[in-house]
Amino acid sequence: MANELRTEVEQVKKQEDVKRALKQTSIVKPKDEPKAKTTDKLWLGTHIIVALALAVFYFVLQFRVFGFAARLIPFIQKLDKSAIAIVLLLAIGKVVDVYLIRRISSPVARYNLRRVAKLIFALFLVFAIILLQDWYTTVVSIGVLSLILGLAVQTPMTSFLGWIYILVRAPYRVGDRIKIADATGDVIDVSYLDTTLWEFGGDFLSTDHPSGRVIKFPNSKVLSSTVYNYTWPLFPYVWNEVKFSIAYQSDLNFVAETMQRIAAEEVGEHMMKQVRIFREILAQTPVNQLEVREYPAVLFRINANTWLDAIVRYLVHPKEAGRVKTRLIKKLLAEFNKAPERVMFPKGDAR
Repeated sequence: MANELRTEVEQVKKQEDVKRALKQTSIVKPKDEPKAKTTDKLWLGTHIIVALALAVFYFVLQFRVFGFAARLIPFIQKLDKSAIAIVLLLAIGKVVDVYLIRRISSPVARYNLRRVAKLIFALFLVFAIILLQDWYTTVVSIGVLSLILGLAVQTPMTSFLGWIYILVRAPYRVGDRIKIADATGDVIDVSYLDTTLWEFGGDFLSTDHPSGRVIKFPNSKVLSSTVYNYTWPLFPYVWNEVKFSIAYQSDLNFVAETMQRIAAEEVGEHMMKQVRIFREILAQTPVNQLEVREYPAVLFRINANTWLDAIVRYLVHPKEAGRVKTRLIKKLLAEFNKAPERVMFPKGDAR
C-alpha cells in the first residue's frame, strides 16, 4: 500500500501545474537555475565583440583618418551609433530570454512573454533606427512619449502588467474557482486586459450553484486585491461542514458514529485516497499536512440556545460542495429519524 501511494504521489508531482506550485512553495528551493547554453554564450559573445568593434570604429572616425570622405563621416557616425544600439538591444533581449523567461516552467507563459518581449524590443529598435541620430533628442523623445502614454493608457497598461503577473506567478488559471473582491466564480478566460468568470452564488442564490452571469474585471485588480483560490494545484479541495442542533440528552456516541459513517460513505474511498496523495505532496511545503485528515471528523459545540451543535467536517472538491452537502443532509436526517430516542431535535417550530 505504501509503495502504491508513493507511486501515485510521484505521478501527480509530474503534472505541470503541480510542479509549478511546488517550485513556488517548497521549503528547499530547486538548484536547477537557468543556464546559458554554449550556443547562447557564443551568440552573446559575438554581439559584444561586434558592439565593441562598432564603438572603436566610431571613435576612429572622430580622428578624421578618412580625409577623402570627410563629408560622409557625420552620416557614417550616425549609422554606426544606430548599429551599436541595435546590437546592444539584441544582446539584452537574449539575456532576458535566457535568464528570465526560461525560468518560467509553463510553456504557454513562456510563449506569451516571448511575444511581448519581441514587441517591446521591436519598438525600441524603431527608436534606435529613426531617432538615434541624436542621443539627447532620443532620450528626451522616449521620456516625453512614455509620459504621454502613461497618462493616456494608465489603466490598460496596469491591466497588461497584471496579465504578465498572472502568467509568471499564476495566482489563478483557467478552470480555477476563485474569489477576488466581490467577484466569485470559475475562471473561463484570461486575456491581455481582463479576466472572465462564470459566477456562482451571487445576489439571487444562497448556494454554490452557477448564477448564469458572467463577471469581467481588469487584470489590474490582482495587483491590489486579495485572490482566494479554491483549487490550489497542491490541494484542490476545501473543508465543508454539516451542522445539526440536538439536545443534551442525545446519544453523542451514536450521533458521532452515524455522522462519520454516512459522511465517509458519501465522500467515497476514491476521494479519501486522493486526499492521502495530496497530503504527501503538502509535506514538501510549509503547510502543516498533519492537520489534513482524509476521514470526516465530528465535533460538538455548545449552542447559545441551550442546544448542542453536532458538526461533521469533511473534505470535498469545491465544485461538488453543494451537491455533496445536500445529499449528506438528506441521508443524515433519514438515519437520525430512525432513532428518535437517541437523537433528539428541537421540538415543533423551534426547528
